[in-house]
Amino acid sequence: MFFYYCDLAWRSIKKTPALSVLMVLAISVGIGITITTLNVYQMMANNPAGERSVQLNAVMLWSQGPDTWTKFNQSMTYQDAMGLRNSNIPRRQVASFRTGMAVQSDNKAVEPELQGIRVTDSDFFSMFSVPFLFGDTWDKGIDTRASYQVVISEALNLKHFNGANSVGKNLYLNGKPYQIAGVIKDWNPQPKYYDPTNGAFNDAEEIYLPFSLTPIEEFEVWGNTNGWQFEPMDNYQDRLNSEKAWVQFWVELNSSEQKASYQEWLTQYVEKQKSFGRFKADKSPKDSNSLKDVQQWLEYNKAVSKDNKILVGLSFLFLAVCLVNILGLMLTKFLKRAPEVGVRRAIGASRGQIFSQYMVEVGVIGLLGGVIGLIWAWVALSVLAAHFDMAKSLTQLDLSMWFITPAIAISTAVLAGLYPAWVVCRTNPSVYLKSQ
Repeated sequence: MFFYYCDLAWRSIKKTPALSVLMVLAISVGIGITITTLNVYQMMANNPAGERSVQLNAVMLWSQGPDTWTKFNQSMTYQDAMGLRNSNIPRRQVASFRTGMAVQSDNKAVEPELQGIRVTDSDFFSMFSVPFLFGDTWDKGIDTRASYQVVISEALNLKHFNGANSVGKNLYLNGKPYQIAGVIKDWNPQPKYYDPTNGAFNDAEEIYLPFSLTPIEEFEVWGNTNGWQFEPMDNYQDRLNSEKAWVQFWVELNSSEQKASYQEWLTQYVEKQKSFGRFKADKSPKDSNSLKDVQQWLEYNKAVSKDNKILVGLSFLFLAVCLVNILGLMLTKFLKRAPEVGVRRAIGASRGQIFSQYMVEVGVIGLLGGVIGLIWAWVALSVLAAHFDMAKSLTQLDLSMWFITPAIAISTAVLAGLYPAWVVCRTNPSVYLKSQ
């Protein structure tokens, strides 16, 4: 019976092409705008850590003085990052920041170029589930005993070494040789949750260096540096000893008990720092530290802004306006066919059968509108990527939208068609039989 109703629906659409096209276009425009904003919102709200989200925690310390910032800084000082390493409670712990250098290799066909670099610890790769193509990270001992090792991306390896196994070869950063320890596969979590301070949707770095090289090589800081008091910076050691915050710190805690123990350890750490004359704000040691899992961290950094949420709401309101217009068009279309309904009712068709037929018809119209709306959304996302400064990851049509779009389109059409179908089904057959 369903396929029979589908056949009737298609015939009905062909009988009234103008009205049918108007309805399909109305649905498609509403769906196109809604799916575009919904796709961007969904990509922004994505949690790349998945099931490990609760185990990975960003550490924040209230190290600033009184009457300064009103909330925890996302970064911490170098001296605090080094101090937190003394805890043996976390399964893994990672300090990191962003720098940049001129990159070249022995491949003379590739020109030197300036690139962003992540300075971090060996646990970074296992903590954030970074897959390796060749080799592995540097030895854990290098986290305390500096060595000139580097991990590079698959894309960089392809560019400089033609995709071959480059482990053991040299990559030159600012003219200095670094031995390649490993090559990671394509990895670009969006949002960039491990360091959203310079843009939650920036691409991941392609080069990774040991954090222990920081005081030796005096790496520039390409990320945010936040300070709350004047401190002279005559040399790099002054930066390391300062109260300026520029290092991100993550820990992996596998249970609530482990998390509670670590928070207690952090409280004791702050107490000790207060005794040294640091952490001068009028806050208790317990309130001077904070742990946020990945989801909380993304919310804290406002990966999804209020504007995006409002935009999604407005797009659904626009879809509602389209729904009202579709309702009027469907009522016009169905009332034109009232005489036909009267005849069918007179020869035995029930109201339920008539109603089912019209619901199938509006469903077909909704499906057609959804398909065209999906094309509108794809075009809109392509325009956003080409002409506006939006991250590429945000303008890719998510796979789930291929299933969500037809569902929303058909639901919208059915909702709009309920009243017109109900009106036609209540038509008194005798009125139209006399006219026939």
